[in-house]
Order: sequence, then structure tokens, then C-alpha cells
Amino acid sequence: MASEDSSSAEKTEEPTARRLQKAREDGQVARSHDLSSAVLLFTATLFFSFSGEWLFNRMGTLFSSQLQFDRKIYDKAELLPAIFGQSVLDAYLLILPFMAVLLFVSVLSTGLSGGFIFSLKLAMPNFGKVSLLNGLSRMFGLRAWIELVKSIAKFTVIATILYLSVTNNLEELTNINQMELGLAVKQAGALIIDACFWMSLGLLFIAFVDVPLQRYQINKRLKMSKQEVKDEMKDAEGRPEVKAQIRRRQRQMANNRMMAKVKDADVVITNPQHFAVALVYDPNSDGAPTLVAKGTDELARRIRELAQEEQIHIFESPDLARALYFTTPLDQSIPEALYQAVAQVIAYVFSLNQSYAATRRLPRPSPKIPDEMKYDENGFLFQA
Repeated sequence: MASEDSSSAEKTEEPTARRLQKAREDGQVARSHDLSSAVLLFTATLFFSFSGEWLFNRMGTLFSSQLQFDRKIYDKAELLPAIFGQSVLDAYLLILPFMAVLLFVSVLSTGLSGGFIFSLKLAMPNFGKVSLLNGLSRMFGLRAWIELVKSIAKFTVIATILYLSVTNNLEELTNINQMELGLAVKQAGALIIDACFWMSLGLLFIAFVDVPLQRYQINKRLKMSKQEVKDEMKDAEGRPEVKAQIRRRQRQMANNRMMAKVKDADVVITNPQHFAVALVYDPNSDGAPTLVAKGTDELARRIRELAQEEQIHIFESPDLARALYFTTPLDQSIPEALYQAVAQVIAYVFSLNQSYAATRRLPRPSPKIPDEMKYDENGFLFQA
């Protein structure tokens, strides 16, 4: 027992999302049966409050008609099955709307506290429940004492309400046996509805206390020790599919951030199909142009399309595009060996963007790339 207590005391960490998901799959969610019972009783009370007079009148008429026999029944006994079947059908159709409403509310109220789940594990036999030790722990554990207190509270509330209902309506109750059947049923129904209304309010109060209590208990049961949290993180991060998913999301986030910078580029240099790099240059600073985006194949296509949407000039230079792609990291200045080639391209692009200087536009350059900067499409230097 001491070891169990110490083990329980060590579980001070909140359950992780993975543990909560697994518990949900196993059907371990906060469920308040008191809430479902209270909602059902309250719904039934409202239903009878609005349609009870009509329903009880119909019930009285139906019961009265069953106590009256036509003379022809005595002569033709074979009519009895048909008459009995019609009576059963009339009674069934009478209570069908009420049953349909309760069915809908019972399904809805079940998910109010813990949500809707479907777990096959709940339908599987649990041999641990037939264990004598587990049975004793359930009978004398904290949860059993809490359920006992709740049961006593519910019994006290219902008994008090019934006692008050009887004492406050004692005269009406004693006069029911002197009324006609239809009127007696109507009067009894009104008294029952009044008692059920107050009982439903009492049960709703108990349910509102029980719902947070159930959530606290399930959260306490699912709490983890620091070592369990570490082990779970190692297990989750160690799985190949999880690592692949993490890397994929990281690449996607990095690409999204990179693509957002393309709209600020001054020029996009392409291969023209397989490579694309985007450069930013501030003529008012002393720094070199900066590479803000680069990509191959599909990513290069997206860079070109975004450049076209943002009306950024696309300059085709296969050697320069490959040199920039393989030598310049993202958000870094271009290497000094490519200054002259990139300067020619940027000067040409800036001359195109100056609409007032149409006569001063520069001719399209053919940038010269140093031999040590010439790469093939696989990233290998050309051999001189």
C-alpha cells in the first residue's frame, strides 16, 4: 500500500493529449449519470406540462372505453383479439411522441458531460472486474464513498420533495377516489407533474455538482508522473512516422515563411525550369543583395508563379541561378564571387522599373560566372 501511495503521489503532471486520446478510445471519459437522469426527468416534466392535460384526458378516455363492452362481443368472441390489438395500438400511438422525445434527450444528455464516443473496448469482457481484490477496492475506495454520499443526497432530496408534495396536497389526494375516472386521472397527473418538477430541480442541482466532480476524478486518474511524460515523449518522437511528420511540417512551415518573402524580392533568377532564386537589394545600403527564397522543381514553379502575380521581374540565367542556389543559404548575402554578375542583373531590372527613364534602359546582360561557381543540376562543379 505504501508503494502504491507513493506511486500515486508522484503523478503530479497533467495528462498529455496522447494519454487523453487513448483514455477516450478506452471509454474513460467524465460521465455523470445524475445529469442524464435529471435532464430526462426535467424533459418529461416539461412534456407533460404542455401536453399533459390532453394526454391524461386521452388516457382516461382510453381506460374508460376498455371497461365498456359492446353487446355483440358476447355473441362473437372471435372479435376479442382484434379489439385487444386495436387497444394496444391506440395506447402505443398515444405514448409514442413521449418515448421519441425521451429517446432523443437521453442520447443528447449522454454527451453533455463527456462528449459522444463509440468504443468497442467497452463492450469487451473485463475479467479484472471479477477480481476479489479489485472488487474490494471498488467497494471501500474513495469513489465508492463519493457514490454513497451522492446516493444519500439524492434519496434525501427525493424523499423530502415527495413528503412535501403529499403533505401540501393531502386533501386533493383523499378526494381522488371520489372523482370520476377521467377527472381522477387528470388530477393525479397534475400532482405527479408538480412533484416531478421539484424533483428534477433537485436532481439538476446534484448533477451540477457531480459534473465537475466526475471531471476532477477522471483527470486525477489519468495524471502522469514526470517519468511517464518523458517516456511518452521519447516514444512519440522515436517513431519513424512521427519523425517524418514533424520534419514534413517543419519543411512546410519553413517554405511558407520563405514564400511570404518572395513578394518583397527585386528579381527572381531562374534556370529557367528547375531552379529559382529570389533576391532583395537595397540600393541605399552598403550591403550585398540577399537571397530570400530558393527552390527546385515544384517549389521553383511556385516561386515563379508568385513572382508573376506580384509583377516581379523574372530573369533567366541557368548558370547564375544554379550558382546562387548551391552557394547561398536563405536570408544570407550572396558570395563575393557573384557580385559582378548579380549587379548586372539588378541594374538591368532597376532600369526596367524606372518608367521615366525609358531612353536610359540598359541592354539585357549576359552575366559571366567564375569557373569555381559553375554547377550542374546535381550540385557538382563543372570540371575545367
